[in-house]
Amino acid sequence: MTTNDTLAKARIAVLGYGSQGRAHALNLRDSGLDVVVGLRKGGPSWERAHAEGFRVAEPAEAVRDADLIAVLTPDMVQPSLYRDAIEPNIKAGAALLFAHGFNVHFKQIQPRNDIDVVLVAPKGPGALVRREYEIGRGVPCLFAVYQDTSGHAEAKAKAYADGIGGGRAMLIETDFKEETETDLFGEQAVLCGGASELVIKGFETLVEAGYKPEIAYYEVMHELKLIVDLFYEGGLKRMLEFVSETAQYGDYVSGPRVVDESTKQRMKAVLTDIQDGTFARNWIAEYQAGLPNYKRLKQADLDHPIEQVGAKLRARMPWLNAGQAAPAAAPLKKVG
Repeated sequence: MTTNDTLAKARIAVLGYGSQGRAHALNLRDSGLDVVVGLRKGGPSWERAHAEGFRVAEPAEAVRDADLIAVLTPDMVQPSLYRDAIEPNIKAGAALLFAHGFNVHFKQIQPRNDIDVVLVAPKGPGALVRREYEIGRGVPCLFAVYQDTSGHAEAKAKAYADGIGGGRAMLIETDFKEETETDLFGEQAVLCGGASELVIKGFETLVEAGYKPEIAYYEVMHELKLIVDLFYEGGLKRMLEFVSETAQYGDYVSGPRVVDESTKQRMKAVLTDIQDGTFARNWIAEYQAGLPNYKRLKQADLDHPIEQVGAKLRARMPWLNAGQAAPAAAPLKKVG
């Protein structure tokens, strides 16, 4: 039996039809696997999945006959989804699959002990997972086994990863703890929290020194994509190959002045909060309270002058939204 044969006769229920859910469902179906999509009836996702040829059912019904259930809904929705639709209906010996280990690792979901529990996490957004599959390639995937009741949990995880195209690229074994904690750290310290704060503080530094906000925006936000793309394509080596010697020298002597050992110590504090559950407890409490701080902090970011000037500048760059009509031009006004 090859890895793909493991799910050859299985029914797979994909719960959720957002970025990842849609990509997984389409790729699995195109790999010859039997897929049903589980959604709340009547919503736009229900209509889209139905229009794209899937059998669509309410989550509880989708789970009832499935051999593998892929939970691809937002993190904070998953505990109630498990309690109400999955736990009462999943059959013994079936597999429960997650794309992120948050709820299992932090005990918001405690799976029944008569099922397999696995993780398959593509290292790319759903659109990329789908696009790479369609051209005969795949996106690398992490995979993990949390609970192996059947004795075949790892084979099921690998077969699912193959079904969405991951086996064409690379499968990397991990565990729920490692995937969850590194994912949260990356988001908070570097990718979302770290990068956005670095950009904002750079913008503020230039504007407060008297430079035009439009120029500050280009220098610290717009051009960041050029560097990130080089990182993405070939790491530090490629970035250094494509920037000037002046930029390289500035990198070497000024980068460590901004992001120094004290920054690393604060990163370690962020990691500690993730590891000991502080972040998870705070986030769960925030969600249950109706997201008051989340909404306030998000609005503060949206109201920042870098967003005001950025919206005007992006309106002059139609290539950013290819195929969309460019807004009417308006005079740029100094912000800040």
